[in-house]
Amino acid sequence: MRGINRAVGVVAASALALTLSACGGDDSGDESEAGLTVFGCNPENPLVPQNTAETCGGDPQDLTVAKLIHYDVENAAPSYDIAESIETDDNQNFTVKIKPDYKFSDGTTVTAESFVKAWNYAAWGPNGYQANYFFEPFAGYAAMQCAPPENAELAEDEDPCAKYPPVDKDEALDGLEVVDETTFTIQTTEKVSNLEVRLGYTAFAPLPESFFEDPDAFGEKPVGAGPYMVDKWTKNEEIVLSKNPEYSGEYPGVEDQITFRIYENAEAAYADLQAGNLDVINQIPTDSLIDDKWLTDLDDRGTSRPVGVIQTIGINPVADKGLDDPDLRKAISMAIDRQTVIDQIFAGTREPATGWVSPVVDGYEAGACGDWCNYDPEAAKKLWDKAGGYDGDLTLAVNNDSDHGPWAEAACNSIRQALDVECTVDLSRDFATFLTDLGEGKIKGLFRQGWQMDYPSIENFLVPLYSKGASSNYYGPYDNPEFEQLTREAAAADDLDTANGLYQQAEQLLSEDMRIIPLWYATGQAGWSDRVDGEVAINAFGVPDYRNVELAN
Repeated sequence: MRGINRAVGVVAASALALTLSACGGDDSGDESEAGLTVFGCNPENPLVPQNTAETCGGDPQDLTVAKLIHYDVENAAPSYDIAESIETDDNQNFTVKIKPDYKFSDGTTVTAESFVKAWNYAAWGPNGYQANYFFEPFAGYAAMQCAPPENAELAEDEDPCAKYPPVDKDEALDGLEVVDETTFTIQTTEKVSNLEVRLGYTAFAPLPESFFEDPDAFGEKPVGAGPYMVDKWTKNEEIVLSKNPEYSGEYPGVEDQITFRIYENAEAAYADLQAGNLDVINQIPTDSLIDDKWLTDLDDRGTSRPVGVIQTIGINPVADKGLDDPDLRKAISMAIDRQTVIDQIFAGTREPATGWVSPVVDGYEAGACGDWCNYDPEAAKKLWDKAGGYDGDLTLAVNNDSDHGPWAEAACNSIRQALDVECTVDLSRDFATFLTDLGEGKIKGLFRQGWQMDYPSIENFLVPLYSKGASSNYYGPYDNPEFEQLTREAAAADDLDTANGLYQQAEQLLSEDMRIIPLWYATGQAGWSDRVDGEVAINAFGVPDYRNVELAN
């Protein structure tokens, strides 16, 4: 989630924006005032599915793109959407047949080539797309990447792709082949037991020909095959979606128009919700969670559920040599009183994390973090002192355009008291800047991370974050050959139980290095206005099911 994935999925809201007036929109009286209005934030990148790794861009794209696989709202169980069948005898060679009647919102037909060309474009290293890593299992991927030698010296602003271009000049994956208009094949370099589950992620959406004619223009007003299409994107204000008149799939939307209003922070959006100027919000300000004040505020127009989201604190020991010793990082983890932070800041609406995988997915095993995730200030201080402590003050960086300040202050306070080290919260960046600085290794000390699963699998909580070269590996990067080997073996396993066992072994390795400190498993909340007819459901990814929200007449 989109850690940031979406990261890509990083869970966060963002950005510079307007707190919109009672009727929404600007003073021009345009048509954006009609229909369902929901909380939104500024996308990091143009709206291209293969280059979106966060929720601000990902949430509207979930409504505008269709994929081979659809995930059930309640449990994320996969089922076919554009796919008519996906067959394999060996988990390495797949034949995909698509339904012949699917169309993009511009009226053109979704074909096998719509998938193959889109995936090739994302996998081509010089394009620098954030979803590039998701195509790593496909045959031919390595030859399409920019690959500086291990000891290559590059200037800070030097483009590695200009100096070390990919070996493959054809810009196409060997593992993809169009058979006919509705059939294509996939070959992976090794067995991938959960490939079908992965194919519901936005990175695997098809793209129309208009994208390849002008990718920049497409990113401003994209064309997809989902139930909605982008009518208008006004930066820092709103993204307006309307029903896709060409949509022929099984998952249409209810309301004719959905507007993502972009807010500066959750408090402003919550105030608009209470005033009846916004219909749905999925970020309740933390001070409104205390004693379920938000449910009183909203006259019980709210709901919550466990979701596939985990909050962590990251450390990049390459950027900050002062935290190079794993024992220092373990001491910090033991110094955080997770339950007290949860009770005081989130009114008990989170669950202390004991590992790096969410309990909502198959393969979750409690306790992977071991004692390092148990609050033990005395043991933490002893380990901290033994490792030599930290020279200077610790900082905990969080993006300033969401409601992370209160919990970060509480976590810092816990660290300060247990380790006798000054800890301050750094709120100097918005979400987009935060991600950019992380990617460039500019943030020292501690930094917040969150992960919203891209697809329902234990693998998705490990590989896209902690594998060598992963798009959301901001931790040095983390590079553990044993972790790589175990996750490769897990991907190639013939049955789910074997795969899950190997992934669990890989997860255990994270506790040895402790570059990522688990904090808590999230519970998603959604609140809605009295204009909404019935309740708003939250899907297993933590996103309100906007497609099925209906306004009262």
